[in-house]
Amino acid sequence: MRSARIHRQLWPPGQWSNRETAGTVSRMSGEQGAVPDQDRVRVLYSFPHRIGAGRICYTAWQQVVGLHSAGAEVLVQPASVHRPLPHGIRVQPTLARGSFRLPFRAIGQLRALVWHDRIVARRLSELADRIDVVHTWPLGALATLEEARRLGIATVLERPNAHTRFAFEVVAEECERLGVALPPDHEHAYNETVLEREEREYELADALLCPSEFVVATFVDRGAERAKLVRHIYGYDEQTFFPAEAPSAAGSGLTMLFVGVAAVRKGLHFALDAWLRSPASKDGRFLIAGEVLPAYGERLRPALDHPSVHVLGHRDDVAELMRRSDLLVLPSIEEGFGLVCTEAMGSGCVPLVSDACTDICRHDENAFVHRVGDVNALQEQITLLHDDRALLARLRTGGLQTAPGVTWKVAGEVLLDAYRGVIRRDARGGEGALRRLVAPDSRGTSRPNLSGPTRAAWRQ
Repeated sequence: MRSARIHRQLWPPGQWSNRETAGTVSRMSGEQGAVPDQDRVRVLYSFPHRIGAGRICYTAWQQVVGLHSAGAEVLVQPASVHRPLPHGIRVQPTLARGSFRLPFRAIGQLRALVWHDRIVARRLSELADRIDVVHTWPLGALATLEEARRLGIATVLERPNAHTRFAFEVVAEECERLGVALPPDHEHAYNETVLEREEREYELADALLCPSEFVVATFVDRGAERAKLVRHIYGYDEQTFFPAEAPSAAGSGLTMLFVGVAAVRKGLHFALDAWLRSPASKDGRFLIAGEVLPAYGERLRPALDHPSVHVLGHRDDVAELMRRSDLLVLPSIEEGFGLVCTEAMGSGCVPLVSDACTDICRHDENAFVHRVGDVNALQEQITLLHDDRALLARLRTGGLQTAPGVTWKVAGEVLLDAYRGVIRRDARGGEGALRRLVAPDSRGTSRPNLSGPTRAAWRQ
């Protein structure tokens, strides 16, 4: 095929086997504070997008840095690099060479992901004796997982969201209920080709990395073995997200914030309905920081035009917005983790979230949690915090106490621990070593994870 010939010409086999990109070094064994070589986990981190850009590209960048900080030896093979990684992390792009970066739009998103996957798989055979575990991401993992299995290398597949079939179904149901049509190329528009490829990846991976119990529940509902679902967490950057010197004055109106791409799955319609029902909307402000999908925006137009609602569009000052806000609302119908929840806690902003969001949000301790779609409960929570600023202050303090246990540094340590469990299980050839991982709380101790709801539960 013409496409196959193109990427063989640009990236012939062995091209990167003994080379590293500029600005990186080879091994970390001589670095100050590095763990002994015999204890170090050697990771091939395959990421089929532009590492260090937004959304999952940001998550991947932070994971790699956290792993490096925790003592892992990480070889990163991204499609390309948007934000350089720290000194000591080896980087070998797959779809970029020098100043050239293959544009995904030119060949199509899925084809680009497949090319990345095939390149990593071809390189893997030359690295087999230097890799303990391969970390992959959805839609760019199939050939890599097959090759790793052939070579006997342990593999993990990142699951940044719920089971894709579940996500497609619940988003389609809610869009139909609202009368909103998703663009055909939207990431949550039903796509059988995507679904088939992802479900094959689920089968091939030794473990699926799940950042919340909600994600776990959606896989268990589809018949996945619980032992294959390994818990870990995402984190937040405490250098960027930190609290204001003093919370808002008691006599001022509430400021509630929504952050992210405003699509149906994020439940902005629930938040608007609850806000406008609450007396908080009379003297408070609801800030929406993110692009609103056009069809969804038209459906929400009357609510968006309310004087208390301010649509800000995409913002680069989210941390400052959080510091100036009292509440962060995320009433998602489907979620992987919800990075904004931990970022809000670190900024002194109280999360109001659905039970599809991270179980790091604990009801009446550091957040208020409501069942997916329960507008009445969300409205009552907004009103309660509008009326009771002492309660707001208590929840704010609870979030600030939780935050040190959910930084990206801690997330890197938890992820490295997850790798070790998968490697031990893989070495023994059984399921026994895959154990349930829990996130440390602010005191450094472990806590049980809350059970997330399934689609059947929240539709009852």
